[in-house]
Amino acid sequence: ELPPSEFMQVADSTWLVLSFVSNGREPPGCQATGVTKIARSVIAPLAEHHVSVLMLSTYQTDFVLVRERDLPVVIHTLAGEFDIYKEEGGEFVPVTCNDMSNGFLKPKTPASPTLHPVQSPQTRFCVLTVAPDTLPAIATMLIDVLFYSHSPPWDAAAGSQDLDSITFFSFSLIEGYISIVMDAETQKRFPSDLLLTSSTGELWRMVRIGGQPLGFDECGIVAQIAEPLAAADISAYYISTFNFDHALVPEEGIAEVIQLLQQRQESGR
Repeated sequence: ELPPSEFMQVADSTWLVLSFVSNGREPPGCQATGVTKIARSVIAPLAEHHVSVLMLSTYQTDFVLVRERDLPVVIHTLAGEFDIYKEEGGEFVPVTCNDMSNGFLKPKTPASPTLHPVQSPQTRFCVLTVAPDTLPAIATMLIDVLFYSHSPPWDAAAGSQDLDSITFFSFSLIEGYISIVMDAETQKRFPSDLLLTSSTGELWRMVRIGGQPLGFDECGIVAQIAEPLAAADISAYYISTFNFDHALVPEEGIAEVIQLLQQRQESGR
């Protein structure tokens, strides 16, 4: 419904959403949440089969977006680990490999993925949710933050932002559930009694992936971050955007995360 505009870029591919529901069979002692919880069972296998993914963590759960044309490969890759269902008319119907065999080609062995640079701004972030019935009470503030506050110049070059004070605000509304990521200073502008967070109220630090816009054809970008963090049992809240990928990790673990990712960079050279 959006009018065509020279200012709006649209990716060529159509994407489908995969959501993952636990069946209670995680190994004992598995504490990591977010993208690291599905790193070994979803992210790594899809990267190995040369499937490009977009990752969207929310306050409640995590979603993986895959290109529609890759769906047969996705089904064949994940069917051994998951019971897979598709939604039809509001009902969930089982999917088997045979259902998706049309057009399936065994993927070629991909080349070694590019190890993108990672940067960590000093900004501290909050991961929050809001009860839907209280959303109108903060609507004006949301509009101000999204469209008017901290707006970069239109002619600013991509990647020119000072990473010591990165501007990042994420708002998602999925099936009635609201998730917000904002920096700690911006949070102070909102009524504290309407923003809900975990009982620990922990703050998060960001790792931004990519020195320039990443595009959508490359695979293994999410795996580059998720696999080493999963091995260290570190939770990560991951958000892919049109230009860059972002992983948020608990503030107290940022030094260990940077060290792990630097080691990954050096070993890949």
